[in-house]
Amino acid sequence: MVREDRWIGGVCVDRQVVLGIDVGTSGTKVVAVRLDGTIAAVASAGYEMETPKPGYAEQDPEDWWVATVTAVRDVLAQAGDVAVAGIGLSGQMHGLVPLDKDGCVIRPSIIWCDLRSAAEAAELERRIGRDTVIRLTENPPLPNFTLTKLLWMRKHEPDLYGRIDKVLLPKDYVRYRLTDTFAMDVSDASGTLMLDVAKRAWSEDMCTAADVPLDWLPPVYESNEVVGHLSADAARRLGLPPGVPVVAGAGDQAAGATGLGIVEPGTVSAVFGTSGVVLAVTDRSLRDPGGRLHTFCHASRGRWFVMGVTQAAGGSLQWYRNRLGQMEQAVAARAGDDVYTLLMQEAETVPPGADGLLFLPYLLGERSPHLDPQARGAWMGLQWQHTAAHLVRAILEGVSFSLRDCWEVMRQMGVTPSDWRASGGGANGRLWMEVFASVMGHPVQVLQASHGPALGAAILAAQGVGALSQDAASIQRWLGSGTNVEPRTDWMERYNRLYPLFQKGYRATKDLMHDLNTLAGRWQG
Repeated sequence: MVREDRWIGGVCVDRQVVLGIDVGTSGTKVVAVRLDGTIAAVASAGYEMETPKPGYAEQDPEDWWVATVTAVRDVLAQAGDVAVAGIGLSGQMHGLVPLDKDGCVIRPSIIWCDLRSAAEAAELERRIGRDTVIRLTENPPLPNFTLTKLLWMRKHEPDLYGRIDKVLLPKDYVRYRLTDTFAMDVSDASGTLMLDVAKRAWSEDMCTAADVPLDWLPPVYESNEVVGHLSADAARRLGLPPGVPVVAGAGDQAAGATGLGIVEPGTVSAVFGTSGVVLAVTDRSLRDPGGRLHTFCHASRGRWFVMGVTQAAGGSLQWYRNRLGQMEQAVAARAGDDVYTLLMQEAETVPPGADGLLFLPYLLGERSPHLDPQARGAWMGLQWQHTAAHLVRAILEGVSFSLRDCWEVMRQMGVTPSDWRASGGGANGRLWMEVFASVMGHPVQVLQASHGPALGAAILAAQGVGALSQDAASIQRWLGSGTNVEPRTDWMERYNRLYPLFQKGYRATKDLMHDLNTLAGRWQG
């Protein structure tokens, strides 16, 4: 039988790949995916987050660009003889990237986990009204959203604010460097607090109420629309030919869900990245009147999702590694092992419930469902016999309980799960997935967890250039089957008894947390 080669854009399909670029919090990941869905190469390049003051979190957009160039060139070197058919982007949501009239960055980006704009969020709520903000944007005013960061800049950096000509999000800045085009997709724009999420268009009423010029905001597109092409300068830097199509892409949560096949109502995604997310797809813009959850446009046309966020999920474990895990880091380095693997092995020696130890993962404040930037982390129930392994086990369980908090609100809103899937670095740990499945009482499927939003961005690129259909079945064929993790019945019983105590832990310490924050602020002042 004679093999018939298929061609797209004058290039044999067998040589073609799409690139998915994810501009994350700790680094940029690039994945090259063949048009049958197999992974050709993966690379990443890291950068730091600056915290000049308590509650502040900033990054230099130039670092994102340098990391993107580095990771793309690395991927191309690994992949060998390939032709790039299209590029998709994903990235951390909410980050403010202000540009002047020459397209230059005015100040470091104030990123998603920055809490400095709590006063501006409160003022927005007082001046416009919480219910009005939710009605216009489907979301409450919070310091995580781009708009409140913009208002902080107006109040505290008026000279810099006066230079603003365009406002972008992290991945959209990288695309601007790739294509010289200003654009934003509807999923990422949903996290700005300036989009009419139900209508998938900028909210003129919200921008007018906040006194933000509408022409600062770029045009919005559906996630798989081609919005630009690789410029000659960017092509030279990346080692690619100019003119490669670049799609609008998606915020990391929408892209991560797409990369797991979470595109139809009933499917639920759990993401274990620096932050933790529970996301459920809906066929309409479903609003939580209390504003405890976020409602965003999905990367799939005609789809939305409700989403709850735990600020420090994998971030809690990362914090432990950096602040308290020096011994484990040294042992892992001597053995040539990954320190997280060692931490999981230690935690596995501890029974569920960590012998009476609970962890509140509010190291960066908390979003869903508490909406409390002054919430703080704690181990509760510490005893003399507790070890480092107990501390780690309690972190895994506390983050899982916090994600269950998000899910319980969705359940009350009428969301019914048919399928749970997991992604993110934390999903690579079998123990954590067993804990999570047991806390939720539902099997969890882990699909290409290590590729996350970058894979979703590649799927959107393939759709944009006509190499992949948009239906769930086509996406699933790309993804294949994953690893199923079943809940453990004996663990479920313990966790169902512990979960109300976890909820009580926040309620019992909320006022104390706030008082400690006030006192610390006075000392720092």
